[in-house]
Formats: sequence, structure tokens, C-alpha cells
Amino acid sequence: MNLLRNLLLKASESPWLRERAPRLGFVRRASDRFLPGESADAALAAARRLAENGITTLVTHLGENVRDRAEAESVTVGYLDLLERIRAAGLPAEISVKLTQLGLDVDRELCFANLSKLIERSTGKTVWIDMEQSQYVDATLELHRRARKEHPNTGICVQAYLHRTEKDVESLISLGAAVRLVKGAYSEPPEIAFSKKADVDENFFRLAKMLLSPDARRAGVRAVIATHDRKLIARILEWAAAEGIAKGEIEFAMLYGIQRAEQLRLAREGYRSVVLVSYGSYWFPWFMRRLAERPANVLFLIRNLFS
Repeated sequence: MNLLRNLLLKASESPWLRERAPRLGFVRRASDRFLPGESADAALAAARRLAENGITTLVTHLGENVRDRAEAESVTVGYLDLLERIRAAGLPAEISVKLTQLGLDVDRELCFANLSKLIERSTGKTVWIDMEQSQYVDATLELHRRARKEHPNTGICVQAYLHRTEKDVESLISLGAAVRLVKGAYSEPPEIAFSKKADVDENFFRLAKMLLSPDARRAGVRAVIATHDRKLIARILEWAAAEGIAKGEIEFAMLYGIQRAEQLRLAREGYRSVVLVSYGSYWFPWFMRRLAERPANVLFLIRNLFS
């Protein structure tokens, strides 16, 4: 499984595949499971359907590593329009952004200015900052801290497969931050990240307990537990019940199209259920990382090859 995961992550980083693979019909058909469409209209339509079942949405426009100032500003304008459409429709939805898409690789201050515009427009709702490769972690945490000083509605994602994340979570708890915990989906060396799934899962469980601890809840931490692993979800819920944590205080996030029955079950049982809905044309690297997160999804891709 580790070999397959590494191959998928390498594919996600290949410019040659990024350009050519999306032209293949079977790849597009397979990606439809995780992507309601490439347009904002498709993403918002999916958000409306989810809302009907008591599920909230986290919307993201796919893209990363923008190298042009004008493009970064264009992405920001697109998100501002998306926020206005969410507000006008009254949807229970928030946005999640990558800092490299807002210009982090161009100029840190440009990126911060673009991020600030989005947070200021998103009154009463959290703007989530995605975590990218390990070389961006320090810059991402720093910009999050800067933004949060003026705008408490700034959330951040952390990755359980990085060795450093436990200390980062301790710091974020002291801030009373909104934190979304994921496993991590980039190719990282073993001195930086856990390489075995069992080790990642154990660290994820440890970090989830930290984010739901009495200290974290007293500090006002909003913990979003992002996993599709039903065994891990059951383990967290068993621990939370023993700790006397109310169902309404526990928030799970999953990707569109994965574990749909589990998303509905959690919502119906009184937990907060969130679905990440992505859109945009830059979907191939993202799609490969989704397969790498759960290599069993490759079987789905193979079935589409022969359909």
C-alpha cells in the first residue's frame, strides 16, 4: 500500500500527467465521484443538496503554487464572488483556501492582503487556511497567527502525519483557534513525516483527543476532525462519550463523494457533519492525492476504465 501511495503522490506532482491525464474519459469519469463539477455553480448546487440533509459545506476552488500576482488577485476576486453567492443563498457553507493560490510564492504580503480580504468579507463564518507541503508550514502558521489577531474567524488545517504537528497543536490550543485535523496527503521524507499508516492513525487519534480536551474546549477551540476512517471515527466517539463530550460539540469533515452514508449517519445522530466540496479545472493533482489517501479508491478508478 505504501508503494501504491507513493506512486500516486508522484503522479500528483507530474506536470506531464497534469496536462494530459484530464483529457482521458475514464479519468474524468472517476473524478466525478469526488468532484460535483468544475464550476462554482456545481459546487453551490452540491452545497444546497447537502444542506437539505443537515450537512454543512466547506467549499474550495482547486489550485496551488500560483506564480503570477495578477492570477493570485484573480483567484481572490473569485473567492469574494463565491462568498457573496453563499451569503445571498443563505447556505451553511464556509471556504477553505490554499495560501500558494493567493500568492504566497509571489510575495508574502500580497498573500496576506488577499487572505485578509476574504476573512473580512466572511463575517460570522470561518475562513479556513489549508496546509500544504512541509516547506510551507511555518509561513502558513505565521500568516494564520497574523490574520487571527484581527479576525478570530480564521481557521487552519494541520496534518497528523508530520512529526511536528503535536507541538503546533499545543500552540494553536493556547490561541483558542479553529483547527481542522487531517492525516496529510503529500510526499514527505520519513525524518519529517510518519511513513506507516498505523503510526499516522495513532498520532491522529492523539491529536484529536488534544483538540477535544477540556483545556481546548475551555480555550474556545473549534475542532474539526477530518477523516473517512470509520474505525478511527468509532474510536474517537467512544473516547468522547467516556469523557462526557456532547455530540453537538464534535465536528467531522469528509470529502464529497466519500463515505456518504457515514456523513448522513453522523448528522442524523446529532454530530456536526461537514463535507468538503471542491471545484475548478485544476483537479488532477488534487484527485491523485485523494486516491493516495485511500488507495482502495484505485479500484473505483479501474472499474471506470472498463465501463
